[in-house]
Amino acid sequence: MYLDDIPLRLELVTDRVTIDEHKMVAFAEEYDPLPVHTDAEYAKTTRFKRLLAPGVMTFMEVWKKFVEQDLFGEELVAGKSTKIEWFLPVFAGDVLYGRAAVTGIERRNAYNGLVELTMDVYNQEEKCVLQSVIESIVAYRPQKQ
Repeated sequence: MYLDDIPLRLELVTDRVTIDEHKMVAFAEEYDPLPVHTDAEYAKTTRFKRLLAPGVMTFMEVWKKFVEQDLFGEELVAGKSTKIEWFLPVFAGDVLYGRAAVTGIERRNAYNGLVELTMDVYNQEEKCVLQSVIESIVAYRPQKQ
């Protein structure tokens, strides 16, 4: 979808994804090897009492579901930035989904502009576990000569 076609406040809801413990631990071992993510015995000694899913992994699981909707299609030039704020812990077995809205559109030049997307991610209890603000560079419709 060209930048010209994206309405401000456009809303999308992602499919749901279940956090798998094996994927969670494997991700943590490779990218976020804190014992609260990788060591079940240690996790029992924390206030969470069980393994915590790595925050970036929880975002990426839902982001994948958003990307599968292919909102921008071939008109996506690149990502620019992502800000993530976490509110609640996520555990193996939690079911997450995202509610995304276009919260900003800005012209950059004659070829493309920025789309700001705000995504709130909810668990199976409808509690918001994180919010992300993503900026993407999206092409304008080519001008006819």
